Amino acid sequence: MIPYGRQSVNEDDIEAVAQVLRGDWLTTGPTVTAFEEQLAALSGATRCVSATSGTAALHIAYAAAGVGPGDEVVTTPMTFVATASCAVALGAKIRFVDIEDDTANIDPVALDAAVTDDTKVIAGVDYAGHPIEIDAITETARRVGALVVEDAAHSIGSTYKGRPVGSLADLTTFSFFPTKNMTTAEGGAVATLDAELGRRAHEFHFIGLVRDQARMRYPDEGPWHQEVHEWGLNYRLPDVLAALGISQLRRLSAFKERRAAIFARYQEGLAGVDGIRLPTQREHVDPIWHLYPLRVLGGRRREVFDAMRADGVGVQVNYIPVYWHPMFEDLGFKRGMCPNAEQFYAEELSLPMHAELTDAQVDKVIDAVRAAVGS
Repeated sequence: MIPYGRQSVNEDDIEAVAQVLRGDWLTTGPTVTAFEEQLAALSGATRCVSATSGTAALHIAYAAAGVGPGDEVVTTPMTFVATASCAVALGAKIRFVDIEDDTANIDPVALDAAVTDDTKVIAGVDYAGHPIEIDAITETARRVGALVVEDAAHSIGSTYKGRPVGSLADLTTFSFFPTKNMTTAEGGAVATLDAELGRRAHEFHFIGLVRDQARMRYPDEGPWHQEVHEWGLNYRLPDVLAALGISQLRRLSAFKERRAAIFARYQEGLAGVDGIRLPTQREHVDPIWHLYPLRVLGGRRREVFDAMRADGVGVQVNYIPVYWHPMFEDLGFKRGMCPNAEQFYAEELSLPMHAELTDAQVDKVIDAVRAAVGS
């Protein structure tokens, strides 16, 4: 079976982890700091806070943005559930906005019509690695006094109008799950250009601990003293996994290049095939392709999915619209509210996309698609 996604780990990655295991710091040490600094440099952010997962990063970002009970968070249904559920965990009310037909990203026009003065955060998702239309989204956010969270779980290394993802939104979240563009095994990060948001993100992920004596309520307690001023959680990424992250960052440009070559090979090999629709790329973005989202037309997605799995190709579907999950049904959301997203879900089929794919495997996937759709 050709997997739809997998990690790429080499001997340099293994040795980087082993060096930390031989040292004194397994967590809260210098390797975490180095990883965060290198991640900030790559993403154009002024501060990055590493985390135990992409889901943790979203929780941290919403907390740093001050999301609380009754606040409105507007987001897309075409994403993994955590983009919405982490806001719900803080007591937010979720509003879903439909997607663009070509990119599957949140539609800026529909978004502008949907936001209200109660909107605290707009959360866009860089679906498949293609960045959101951040300029239009930011303009909408500023109009109503909201912050923008960019869920960049798919897009570390992508650029928008020449600017790196991580420097675009008020807060950006990354995921380093094994199938993502780089990995720390499990892990994530929050990036920001705002010092106060960065401080809040750091403290939330560090159990809320305050160690700055100038901010303490009882600064004369003793040199051991630390205080908790606001609720937080232990979302700290350990040095062992940060070491893997540093090693993977060195390979990210190679990963991006290989994924681009695979994307181009799919585009060429599947051009002109009836019954499918290929993904698109806008001229002003340079994405790192996390997914290759093929669309199977005519209500045949399940048939093609089953045929390709039987042919040894590990296709996947990304994603069920978030509000179809029973959790959101129980909150009162109904099917039919975002027709573009629901049509996209009915047709979407993720072909294998990862840096370890060989050209021969890509060609096998192309042949399997053609056979499954009868072309």
